[in-house]
Amino acid sequence: MSFKFLRKSKLDLINGAIVDLGTPANISVMWNFGSLLGLILIVQLATGVFLTFPYAANVSVAFDSVIHIERDVNMGWLLRYSHINGASFFFVFVYIHIGRGIYFFSFKKLIVWGSGVVILLVLMMVAFMGYILPWGQMSFWGATVITNLISSIPYWGTVIVQWIWGGFSVSNATLNRFFSFHFLFPFILLVLVLVHLLALHQTGSSNPLGTASSYDKIFFYPYFAIKDLLGYGFAGLVYFLLVCFSPLVLVDCENFIMANSLVTPVHIQPEWYYLFSYAILRSIPSKLGGVVALFLSILILLVLLFVESKFNSAKFYPLLDYLFFWFGSAVLMLMWIGANQVESPYYLIGQMGTCYFFFFFFFWIYFTLFWDNLLNL
Repeated sequence: MSFKFLRKSKLDLINGAIVDLGTPANISVMWNFGSLLGLILIVQLATGVFLTFPYAANVSVAFDSVIHIERDVNMGWLLRYSHINGASFFFVFVYIHIGRGIYFFSFKKLIVWGSGVVILLVLMMVAFMGYILPWGQMSFWGATVITNLISSIPYWGTVIVQWIWGGFSVSNATLNRFFSFHFLFPFILLVLVLVHLLALHQTGSSNPLGTASSYDKIFFYPYFAIKDLLGYGFAGLVYFLLVCFSPLVLVDCENFIMANSLVTPVHIQPEWYYLFSYAILRSIPSKLGGVVALFLSILILLVLLFVESKFNSAKFYPLLDYLFFWFGSAVLMLMWIGANQVESPYYLIGQMGTCYFFFFFFFWIYFTLFWDNLLNL
């Protein structure tokens, strides 16, 4: 991939990225979520920076400082609720963006897809660290359970966990480290997003018909800029309704209680956007196997880089079109399973959903090859 465009002036880069960017004429609303992610990222960075001023990263006052932000800081409630719900919106858009990429074979653009998977991993780490900062019951025990999983790594597991904790348990050192990483990692995420965009602008966007990116292009502005603004309007309306009228609907009630290491919540679970991976983790009887499956639930996206197909859309593979619907249903089911106790029938359903989750990706590779060979007969 050539990076000659980096020698252009700043105005030329902006013009080429926003105004005169060649865009396939037939892309649909599903291509709007990429720019929506950029908008939400800016909102998260802005609200996050302002929230660091009144927040105190100390276990004795962290919980109280969050209440202080909501009640005493001028417009502090708006900053916090925007940041909390912005994370949920970010993951909704990310999952739709990934689903569209799978369905329309965006993984054929190797650098774009690879950088996107790295962005997802960093994003999940950033969100997890941010979930610890309010220092409520679910924050504390969520950090304890999830970080303790690393201890299953042979030989070095316990050492790594203690390094993450900064001691022998989740404590003040842990909160300080997570606060620092939660502040720094979004800027790394911003760099990765820029690399992702530069690679995308070099290779071109995919499109519903799966034709080459060089065919039938029109300028991004004004055609798709106006469509993106319409998408911003609809997403912004839902976002502000949630922030202003039901800001804490997605927050676990246990997190309204200050962290207490002597009282364990009845049911420990992460935020909703981790629930499918959490369900996969709990579906594996082995602790180490569960941790490996947890990471593979994200890294499995890289397997799609090995797909070799003549067509660039699941529309041309009838069975894949059908199985993709069930894949989306399986992910939603795993989220539901992750929010329930580890008991019958949830445990068995979770194992079935886990098997289908991983089976789907490998079947995607072999079926495209089989179908293409069948057409050549």
